[in-house]
Amino acid sequence: MTTLIAFIFVLGVLIFLHEFGHFIFAKLTGIRVERFSLGFPPRAFGKKIGETDYCISYIPLGGYCKMAGMIDESLNSKGIEGKPWEFMSKPAYIKALVVSAGPLMNFLLAVLVFAASSFFVGERIINDKSIIGEVIKGSPAEKAGLMPGDRITAIGDKKIFKWEEMTGIVHNNPEKILNFSWIHNGKVVSKDIKTRRDTLIDADGKKVVVGIIGIYPRIDTIKVGFISSIGIGFKRTYQLTKLVAISIKKVVTGKESIKSFGGPIFIAKLAGESARSGIESLFVFMAFLSLNLGFLNLLPVPVLDGGHLVFIVLEAILRKPVPVKTKLVIHQIAMALIFLFIIIVTYNDIIR
Repeated sequence: MTTLIAFIFVLGVLIFLHEFGHFIFAKLTGIRVERFSLGFPPRAFGKKIGETDYCISYIPLGGYCKMAGMIDESLNSKGIEGKPWEFMSKPAYIKALVVSAGPLMNFLLAVLVFAASSFFVGERIINDKSIIGEVIKGSPAEKAGLMPGDRITAIGDKKIFKWEEMTGIVHNNPEKILNFSWIHNGKVVSKDIKTRRDTLIDADGKKVVVGIIGIYPRIDTIKVGFISSIGIGFKRTYQLTKLVAISIKKVVTGKESIKSFGGPIFIAKLAGESARSGIESLFVFMAFLSLNLGFLNLLPVPVLDGGHLVFIVLEAILRKPVPVKTKLVIHQIAMALIFLFIIIVTYNDIIR
C-alpha cells in the first residue's frame, strides 16, 4: 500500500506541475486552454470551468494541457482555425516559451527540493579519512570483524590515512589476500582478508574488474546556509541532469541496453522504498524523477515538448506552418512508438 500511495503521490505531483507550467504560461500569453488533463485519453471524468475542461483520463502515465490551435498528446486536430487565441497564431518566441514552461517547472522543482534538503537537513559529504561508515552483511569485511567506526591504518606495509588510498589498493587486488590493520575501540587489530571480485563501470562507461571487501566510508552532515543551499540545488540538478543525458546517449549509441531504463513498476518500487526511508528521501527521489521528466520532455521527439520546439524552429525558418495533416501523422507515429517504449520498459520491470 505504501508503494502505491507513494507512486500516485510522486507521479501526480510531477504531472500536475509539468502541465501547470504549460497552463499558466498559456493563460498569461492569451492562449485558450481547452483541457487540462491528468492522464492520457480517453477522458474518465472532470468538470468544465469557463473555457477549460479539467479532467482525469484513463491512462495514468502522463498528462496534457490541450491548447486551442495545437496538436498535442490528445492527437486532436479539429478546430485549428488561426484565431487570435490559438497557439498557432502566436509568435514563435511565445510558442517556445509556453512549450518550454513544462520542463522548466520540473527543473525548478528539482532545484527547490535539493536546496531545501541541504538547508533543513544539511549537506552530506564523504569523510575522506579511512573511517568505516557501513559494513555489508556477509562481506569479507564483516567476516573479518570490521565494524562501523573502525579506522583502517595499514594494508600490508602501506600506511593508510585517506579512504582513497585504501580503495586504490583493494581495487587493484581482486581475489587477493591482503593484511589489514585497523583501530577498533582504541585497540589495533590485524587480520588477513581475501578481497572479493566485482565489476564496476568507470568514467568512460567501460567495465572494470576490481577487488572489494564490502565497506562504505563514513558520511558526515554539515550545516548549510540559505544562499549556499540554493547554489547546491542548482549544482545538483545540473550534475544529475548531465548523468541522465549521458545514460540516454549510451543507449542511443548502443553502448548500453534499453534494459537499463526503468518503467512504471520500477519507479513505483523506488517510490515505495524512498517513502519507507522517510519524507526527505521521498522528496529527493521525486526531485530526481522530476529532472528526468524535464530532460526527457526536451528530447526532439514529436508529441514531446522537444518535438514541438523543433516544429516551432522549423516553421520560423520556413516562414510558414507545417501542414496540419503532416503534423498529425508524425505525432500519431511518435505516440505509437512512445507507447511501445513504455511496454518494453514495463516488460523489463516484470522480468527484473
